[in-house]
Amino acid sequence: MGKKRNKKEVDNELLETIYKLEGEWRQIRSIMEHSIDPTPSGRLQESLAQAKYIFLLREARYRNLSALK
Repeated sequence: MGKKRNKKEVDNELLETIYKLEGEWRQIRSIMEHSIDPTPSGRLQESLAQAKYIFLLREARYRNLSALK
């Protein structure tokens, strides 16, 4: 069996992932805003990154996490 992870470790990992995904989403959005002719695959990547970010924010809210703690 694997090592049991405590809630604090999982919460910290979740926050780190949220910050990482936020950066990726903002970077893709910036590229798409500055593109003369955005491609459909670029729009898809932007939507996917946004969906992942929002999903993790909802998970953090469900876990009552705050980055200010």
